[in-house]
Amino acid sequence: MMTYVRRFALVCALGALGVAAAACGAGGGGSAGQGRHLGRSAVSAPASSAAPSRPPTLAPGPTGLTPVFKSAPRSPARTVALTFDADMTADEGPRAAAGEHFDNPELIATLRRLKVPATVFMTGRWADEYPAEAKSIGADPLFEVANHSYSHYAFTGDCYGLPTVPEARMRSDVERAFTAFRKAGVERTVPYFRFPGGCYDQRALKALTPTGVTAVQWDVVSGDAFATDSDAVAQQVLDGVRPGSVVVMHCTRSAAPATERAVRAVVPKLRERGYTFVRVSQLIGTAAGRAAR
Repeated sequence: MMTYVRRFALVCALGALGVAAAACGAGGGGSAGQGRHLGRSAVSAPASSAAPSRPPTLAPGPTGLTPVFKSAPRSPARTVALTFDADMTADEGPRAAAGEHFDNPELIATLRRLKVPATVFMTGRWADEYPAEAKSIGADPLFEVANHSYSHYAFTGDCYGLPTVPEARMRSDVERAFTAFRKAGVERTVPYFRFPGGCYDQRALKALTPTGVTAVQWDVVSGDAFATDSDAVAQQVLDGVRPGSVVVMHCTRSAAPATERAVRAVVPKLRERGYTFVRVSQLIGTAAGRAAR
């Protein structure tokens, strides 16, 4: 059976041809009702002056489902959020023990050197494996750490070959990841969640409502999963970015070996085009401000 990462790489590669963008960027495996839910979700008001550091979130939809954020409204302000999934599936411990690297410290160092803010969607299992790196990322004001589940198991069936989280354990899987972050000493966490594989449906959105998270998808697929051609990855990002875009990339050496080189190419070119890099919280905050007017 083809592994998740290889299937994800195949789907996203097809996305470069316009064939699979919906599967990669809009939550493969999601229900047909996703678009309707996205369209009617309200945005919460910005945090009050009494709590200026509270990250902005989206308000649940009329049916109480977890809200989903894909990108900010298009505007003349050229902002873009680079996001990096720090993936490690719960059963991959033996591979890490054998020497496989699920982290990418060189990528984090490059983001710091280039002064690029970013949101890292981290699995709890990754934080358990790399607590010092998780703590360092979480302590750096350049970054914010968001939740990518504890196990990196799918929240729907048929999601790139991933094992599936039972509905009864979806909430606890998310909460366990936040616990892992606290255990590692991560300081800057935000109440955002990215579904493993981007796969979700209304059942999953309902199960996570009590956690208070905002689900964050993306509108630009980098295609970096198992890619070896960094120029192709960079070009796919440059072709896809629009004002308010959320770009999905990976922070995993073994699964995304070309990402750091692609970032070195993407950042100066987007800056030449007038883009400013922001964290996801800033995009959501911008959307909240517009909704409040």
